[in-house]
Amino acid sequence: MKEQFKKFLNEEQDPKAIEKITSKLSDLLMKGEEVGYIAVQKKPAITVFPDSIVLTNKRIIICKPKNLGLSMDFTDYTWDDIASTFVKENILGSEFSFGTKTDLAISIDYIPKIQARKIYTYAKEQLDLLKNPVSTATPVQETIEPVFEEEEEEEIEEVETEEVTSFAEILPAAPAVTETYEPLPTQPTQPTQPAGDRKLSDLSKEELFDKLQNYKKLLDNGLIMQGEYDAYKKEILSYM
Repeated sequence: MKEQFKKFLNEEQDPKAIEKITSKLSDLLMKGEEVGYIAVQKKPAITVFPDSIVLTNKRIIICKPKNLGLSMDFTDYTWDDIASTFVKENILGSEFSFGTKTDLAISIDYIPKIQARKIYTYAKEQLDLLKNPVSTATPVQETIEPVFEEEEEEEIEEVETEEVTSFAEILPAAPAVTETYEPLPTQPTQPTQPAGDRKLSDLSKEELFDKLQNYKKLLDNGLIMQGEYDAYKKEILSYM
């Protein structure tokens, strides 16, 4: 609880007064009640036991120490009972006061100006919330029945079917194209003689030898394959 109210000490609140108040408030706060601000009285003379005013989201609590600070009186007023709030700034601090709907007037003087402005602003905010409450009801979300979604899907499917049918009627059926592949000619086992050449049987040995030499040159120049040369060689040698 003490750690929760340390944020108020940066505006000249008396740390000892805050400590005493927080130790008492731990048993006074209701469920869901949160402290919005604490203002501590600061008189010109040394005040050992100053009065304090606590503003929560539910009420205003006036804290007045007594019996040399050994005890404290608490007087609270709910926001429903408060009709108006006022701040009067003086030379030596400010006076914060509020009136109830039963015509009671309560005030605390010698409140530092910064603290007085803070509690006045917080009080106005709470009174505005009473006049214009924020609706916490969950917004009603519009739901689309699944029936409408199914009808839309059916319409889309029908349009797509009609489009496909119309394209099928316009486009003629393409004739089936079949590709035929002719077998590659196999390499002849016997070498074929070039057109215009005489038969090997009609050549002399010298002519056969010259022809073999010509095939060897073709092989060396890469114009014929080794297999072709071997076949030519075998056939020529058979006539020699």
